[in-house]
Amino acid sequence: MGDDAENHGDHEAQAGTPRVRADARRNEDALLGAAKAIFAESGVDAPAREIASRAGVGVGTLYRRFPSRADLVIAVFKREVDACTAEAAVLASGHPPGEALALWLRRFTKFIAAKRGLAQALHSGDPAFQALPDYFRQNFEPALTRLLDAAVEAGVVRAGIEPYELLRAIGNLSAIKGAEPEGETPVMVELLIDGLRFGAGKAVSG
Repeated sequence: MGDDAENHGDHEAQAGTPRVRADARRNEDALLGAAKAIFAESGVDAPAREIASRAGVGVGTLYRRFPSRADLVIAVFKREVDACTAEAAVLASGHPPGEALALWLRRFTKFIAAKRGLAQALHSGDPAFQALPDYFRQNFEPALTRLLDAAVEAGVVRAGIEPYELLRAIGNLSAIKGAEPEGETPVMVELLIDGLRFGAGKAVSG
């Protein structure tokens, strides 16, 4: 497997201890963070040794956690979906409804930008990735629905907006050729957010 594979048995024997579980979690987080960054920079075919090196672990650790490249890609995708979904509740609890919605849509735009590095694999036709579109919808639609419902109830965005259509709209804006995450895309998303307010009960700032 790799340069630290000889320690596999010892780690498995101690797998139930809190310290080893914590170490395993740190290693997994480091690997997923490194893979996300490298996939964005170089694509999903980047060498495993490069990912392991950036994470500060051995290649054997990478292969124990993620035996195939598809396993790693799926884990990176789900980790990003989970983080973005969780932020919806955090924003809803800390901001007025209209502001929480706008902040989360901006956060979702960053998720779409991060996913660009995974696009080659996700659209490859590999059966391993077939469940990911459903994972996307099952997490993001309920999160956005709650934000939209609160904003509509507060009178700061218009009613009748379909959550999935809004998610697709931002995805399409982000996919336009020449639209960069730090350039045109945020400007277009801001125009989209302004459009949500048109016809609402009252204007919203921010």
